[in-house]
Formats: sequence, C-alpha cells, structure tokens
Amino acid sequence: MIGPDRMGIIMREDANAARRQFLAWLAATPLAAGALQAMAQTPSTVITSAEQALNVFELEAVARQTIPPSHWGYLTGGVQDDRSLVTNRTAYDRWGLRPRRLVDVSKVDTSVKLFGETWSSPIALSPVSSQRAFHADGERASALAAGKRNALQILSTLTTVPVEDVIKAHGHPVWQQLYTTNIPRLGEQVVARAEAAGASAIVFTIDLLGGGQRRETQAIFARTDSRTCATCHTPRAGYDFSRKRMFDGLDMTGAVSPNSNTLTWDYVSRLRDLVKTRLLVKGVMTPEDATLAIKRGVDGIIVSNHGGRAEDSLVGTLDVLPEIAQAVKGRVPILIDGGIRRGSDAFKALALGASMVCIGRPYCWGLGAFGEDGVTAALRLLDEELIATMRQCGVTSIKAIKKDRLTKLA
Repeated sequence: MIGPDRMGIIMREDANAARRQFLAWLAATPLAAGALQAMAQTPSTVITSAEQALNVFELEAVARQTIPPSHWGYLTGGVQDDRSLVTNRTAYDRWGLRPRRLVDVSKVDTSVKLFGETWSSPIALSPVSSQRAFHADGERASALAAGKRNALQILSTLTTVPVEDVIKAHGHPVWQQLYTTNIPRLGEQVVARAEAAGASAIVFTIDLLGGGQRRETQAIFARTDSRTCATCHTPRAGYDFSRKRMFDGLDMTGAVSPNSNTLTWDYVSRLRDLVKTRLLVKGVMTPEDATLAIKRGVDGIIVSNHGGRAEDSLVGTLDVLPEIAQAVKGRVPILIDGGIRRGSDAFKALALGASMVCIGRPYCWGLGAFGEDGVTAALRLLDEELIATMRQCGVTSIKAIKKDRLTKLA
C-alpha cells in the first residue's frame, strides 16, 4: 500500500508535471496545434504586420514577444494547473461539422440583432481587464477596431480607458461589465456612470463572487519580469484601483476589492430594480443558475467560467451550453465565451444554442501584437473562417445554424 505521505508526494508531482506540460505548450505551440500553427510559433516565421496573419495564433506568437512577462502571464494563464482553460478549448474538438452540398451560398449574412441593436457579426469582444497592460492604447484601440467592424464590445469594470472614451472611439453603444466590489454602492455608481455615458447593457459577472482560485501561471511568469511594478502600480492595502478609470472620483478608501463573497441572488433582483437598460449575468455554468437568473428578471445570460480563470472545474463552457439552452427555452438570449479560436468554433457554439459568442484572448493577442490593427485582424480572421464554415455547411444566415449541422465525436 502507498502511505498518505507518499500519496501526497505523488499528487504534487502529478500537478507539477501537468503545469510543466502546460508551460511547455505555451512556449511551443497552441493546444489545437497542427503543422501550420507550429510554424506560426517558430521565431523565423513570426509575422511583422497584422495583415500577414493567417490565424489568431500568429497574432499570439507576436504578442508573446511584445507583452511584458507578468502581463503575459495574466493574459495567458488560468487557475491552479490551468486545466479548465484547456478543457474550454478541447470541448470544441468533441464536435465535428456536417457539410451539406449543392446549396446556393453565394450570399452569406452574418448579422445578428440583439436587444434592438444589429451587429455585423455574432462574434463580440469579451470584457478583459487592464488592456493598457498589453498595448499603450488599451481599450480605445479595441473600441476603434470593433466599431469599424460594427462588432459588439463589452467593457470591463477594470478598464484602463473610461467608458465615455471607449464609446466615443467605438461609435456605437458598448455593454458595461460590472464587478460590484466588496462595497456594492461603488459598483452601483459605476452602473449609473455607464448608463449615463450610453452603455446599452450592464453585464453582472458572478463567477468570481465566491473567490477566485490561485492563478499560478500568472505568478510564475511574474517571477521572470525584471521591471519595477511600482512604476505603474500604486502600492496600497487591498486591490490597486489607481489605473482603473471607472473608479475615478469615487471614495476608494479602505481595503476595497473588485468582488464581494456575501452576495446572493437577491442582489440580482436589486440590480434589476436599479438598472435602467438591459441586464445580463455572466458566469452561468449550470441550468439551475440559468433558471434562477431568469426568475430574477435578467435579459440575457453569458455562459462563462472567466476563460478558465474562475474555477478549476475541468468543465468547458461548450460542454454545458446545450443543457443551459434547453433550460432557457429561448426566453432570453444566451452568449458564451471560453476557448473560441476559430470561426468554426463560433459556428459550433451557435449551433448548440448561443445567440452570440465572445472572444477574449484572441483579440488581446492582436492588441498586444499590433494595437488596433491586430484587433481588427483577429475579428476579420474569425469572421472569414465563420463564413467559410457556413458555406461548407450549407447555411446562409446565423439563424439557420442548427445542431443538425454538427456531429458528436466523443
């Protein structure tokens, strides 16, 4: 028999081996690696302009070189052994496509209408915090790219560019994501400011309310960063809000943190009473929570595990999408994020019940690599791949994408 001490050593060795394997993967080639993606990671073939990118992985290769190590660790890692980050991606590999032939696909319409707004594509920008950590223009560059392509942008509460400037750059209303903080009135002041600026929806993120798990990959990369953090960050008790523009002018004295672990579904009802525009909850991973959210009056649901950064559940967002869609029964729109790297991934999510899909890391790779041009490239590449997939599957509109165009592989 193996004693408990020895078993603990074996488990730690297994965890360390898994982490080494993940870091080796980061250093070499994306998880869905093929020969083309492997070549994209070879230094001799790293692209020099956004227009040269053949896929989002080529943008990733450049971003890894241009984004500082600690910021790269923040962007690229998940929690603990990063296994949920990986399962978000592999969930898409469990579904194949069912091509249909001899259909007139000369005209393909990718537009989506949601809450009275029409977007040119079902691919939207997820809220990602602190984008000036990846490029000096930050969220403004993302907004310029999204606006020119008429793509939906969801702005993080922890943005480094204020919502007013983002909406101006985008040219259309954006959605404002909400972290309540552990002093909810601060979050409610953020809601009021976003609505006053013209944000057309508030997206309450619920997947970190119970407390996030340790982000070990981020910490490991930070150890290799020789820069002085105090150059940009202001040391203080609690979370550093000094560069988070949505909290400018608010009383941030005391140990303020982005989230509260005391909130319950009653707070969704409180938000429903406060929010004048559309209200969505982001971070739903079960049909039970989707049902509770609808009972509390939300206008939409985003299936998300924070890009594998909320919990180490080993469950991908696409894995739970079908049962959530079945529970929702079309009563509210469903969006999804996590693991989308190809237009064919977007197609699969739409076929399994999503109204729109959201990307995070891919457009931030573009941002870190080439600024606005890189974000534009990420959106363009995914749109092109989505259109190609639609044509191969014989569908010419987003509404026509159904589960009968998929085959379950495992």
